[in-house]
Amino acid sequence: APARDRAPSSPQKLKVIRSQRIAAPSTSPVEARPPPLAADSDDTSEAQDRTPPIPRSHTPGHLASKSQDRRRKPSELSIRQRSQSAVTLSAPASAPLSASASVSKATTPTSARYASGAENGDPAMTALARQDSSAGSGKEAGSATSTTRRPAALRSTSAIASRSGTGPGIAPTTASRTARGASARAAATHTPFPPLADPKTAPDVPAAPSSGMYWSRAPVSGSAHTALRAHTTTLVGSNVFVFGGCDSRACFNELYVLDADSFYWSTPTVVGDVPVPLRAMTCTAVGKKLVIFGGGDGPAYYNDVYVLDTVNFRWSRPRIVGDRVPSKRRAHTACLYKNGIYVFGGGDGVRALNDIWRLDVGDFAKMSWKLVSGPSSSPSSERASPISREPTAPKARGYHTANMVGSKLIIYGGSDGGECFNDVWVYDVDAHAWKPVAIPVTFRRLSHTATIVGSYLFVIGGHDGNEYSHDVLLLNLVTMSWDRRKVYGLPPSGRGYHGTVLYDSRLLMIGGFDGSEVFGDVWLLELAVHAYYSQISHFTIEV
Repeated sequence: APARDRAPSSPQKLKVIRSQRIAAPSTSPVEARPPPLAADSDDTSEAQDRTPPIPRSHTPGHLASKSQDRRRKPSELSIRQRSQSAVTLSAPASAPLSASASVSKATTPTSARYASGAENGDPAMTALARQDSSAGSGKEAGSATSTTRRPAALRSTSAIASRSGTGPGIAPTTASRTARGASARAAATHTPFPPLADPKTAPDVPAAPSSGMYWSRAPVSGSAHTALRAHTTTLVGSNVFVFGGCDSRACFNELYVLDADSFYWSTPTVVGDVPVPLRAMTCTAVGKKLVIFGGGDGPAYYNDVYVLDTVNFRWSRPRIVGDRVPSKRRAHTACLYKNGIYVFGGGDGVRALNDIWRLDVGDFAKMSWKLVSGPSSSPSSERASPISREPTAPKARGYHTANMVGSKLIIYGGSDGGECFNDVWVYDVDAHAWKPVAIPVTFRRLSHTATIVGSYLFVIGGHDGNEYSHDVLLLNLVTMSWDRRKVYGLPPSGRGYHGTVLYDSRLLMIGGFDGSEVFGDVWLLELAVHAYYSQISHFTIEV
């Protein structure tokens, strides 16, 4: 009894009891959200609906340099600190944020904001010239300044939102961006395994020989995921890691994992220094780690390096030794060879590029950059030898493909903003020499994918300068000639900016864009008898 009498007189115990009584009924974490986020109401979303689309170009060199630095006003340290603090708030804030996100997505039309975004899929040269001139004159930045602030679930980065407001709105916007992953996962519904097709209602597919390649749509299940374009698709073991990319309105920094055996989607919880939302970056597998480089979002271009450990799903920013780094870029390519990642081309917002940089990844504790092949003096034209008058390096370009076969880096297609290329170049990493490949029959392509299957290069989709395609082209790397094989089944719609990986005896194609719609589907190209190509490992490329 005396102990009970003394209990009320202890101020510390009263504080503990009082705080517990206050926290217990507060099941809705809306009150804990920063004040600027509370302004993201339905009225803001409706105002966004009335915002006209901003004309954007899909090409690598289309933006003036004046619009690049506005997005990087916050220091790298402050961005990391806000990102880490936002991750801690994402768990309790997931319920209300997901609700606002679902409302915003339901009220915002697909054609809003970025309907003609950076991968708009119309590379006709006259249209590109108009887009390049309008973007270069700063019209995009001016229209972004006059628009109403986007809802938290739809904003691309804090720098874009900061142009609509002042300083106090920057940090909450970044918090909402990094918390968006947890919010989307909380609001997403689980997708069950699809039932078998009813023979009476199933589409009529002509019979196909067992030896022929065959298209089919993968029966995916698991966590819901966003339809994406210009994302990265990287295979580690039997898992396909899909990162970043954008839809018709915004860029993302989400990570999705697709089990290539069961076609099951999952959204793992990540920690550490999460990258900002990116598109048109590169992701290279080095063992069980993924190395992200470059990319951009809107008018911003980056040259940052991020590493994801696929074992514990921790993001990190490695220490870069030395002061030589590549210029900021996106729409480039990256290939691994002997503990080095070779980065070629892309665009920096002013011009297309054709330089080669090597990132030493032998020791993740101290990475370093080295310029392997410098840029040409005129980015819009090939370097020509004064004696032979033949080009000695490929034209500057982006949205091309690069594949490493031994010590040979194979470059195909791409665009410089004014031309869709059909050429094939080989760079010998050991000899430090470029060589063009003379091919009688050529195909123009940009935003396609190219996957090595033995001694063949499988090129899927892309844009040919006039329209998107779903064609499957085979480049014989021994004879250096194109081969077009018949593919059975119902093919996917023509698209570009998708991702393709080789697993087992099939190619998996994820996402993409057809000029009007962003896809989130997964397609399978069964290689059938062509799967034996992957067993061809001893061949040489002679050019």
